Amino acid sequence: MPPTTPTASHAHIVETLGRRIAGGELSPGTGMTVAALEQEFAASRTVVREAVRVLEAHGFLRSRRRVGLVVRPREEWDSLDANVIEWSLDGPRRRDVLVELTELRIAVEPIAARVAAERGSDADRARLLELAVRLSELGAEGLGDSDEYLEVDIAYHSLLLQAGGNPLFGKLSAPIAEILRGRAVRGLTPGMPRVGTLEAHVATARAITLRDGATAEASAREHLTLVSREVAHL
Repeated sequence: MPPTTPTASHAHIVETLGRRIAGGELSPGTGMTVAALEQEFAASRTVVREAVRVLEAHGFLRSRRRVGLVVRPREEWDSLDANVIEWSLDGPRRRDVLVELTELRIAVEPIAARVAAERGSDADRARLLELAVRLSELGAEGLGDSDEYLEVDIAYHSLLLQAGGNPLFGKLSAPIAEILRGRAVRGLTPGMPRVGTLEAHVATARAITLRDGATAEASAREHLTLVSREVAHL
C-alpha cells in the first residue's frame, strides 16, 4: 500500500488504524510490524511508536515478542472511550454498538435518577427540570434533530448522572454524551422524538425535584425502554 502522506502525524495513524480495527478491516489476531507501518505512513519510528502506544491504551493492539503487533479482540477494547465509540459507530456494527450502549444506559441511568432524587442538591434538581422542559419544547416543535436539542440533551443526561454525587456514575457522562452526539451527527436522531420519550424526561425530572426516588427510577427506565425500541429499528 503506498504511503498516505510524507509527513503522517501520530494522530493520523491512530485515526486510520483505529477505524480499520473498529470497522473490522483488521480482524482480531491480525499482525503487523512497526517497520511496515513506518513504510505505509512514511513516518518515523518515533511517531509510529507513539501512535501504537495510544492504540494499546485503547485495547486495540498488543505487542508480542517475535511477532510484532497483534489486533486484540473487541472484548478487550476500551469500549467507553469517546474515540472508540466514534470509530465503532462508523463501522458495519453500528446498530449492534448502539444496542449495547443503550443496554448499558438502561442498567445505569434509572439508578442514577433515583440517587439524584435522594441526594441531589436543590440547584441540580431545579436545573434538571429546566432542561427536561426545554427538551420537551424543542421536541414538540420537531427540532429533535437540531444542534440545540443535542446540546440540551447532553446537558440533561450528564447532570442526571452527576447530580447524585456518585463519581462512578459521573464517569459515564462522557461516553453517554458521545453516544447521543454520535447518533445526532449521523442523522439517527428523529426531528420528532418517539411518543412518550419527552414526557418521560419531564416525569423523571419532576420526580427528582420532589425527591421521589422510586418514581424517578421508573420514569427514567420508561424513557430508555422507548429509546431502546427506537434504536432496535435503526
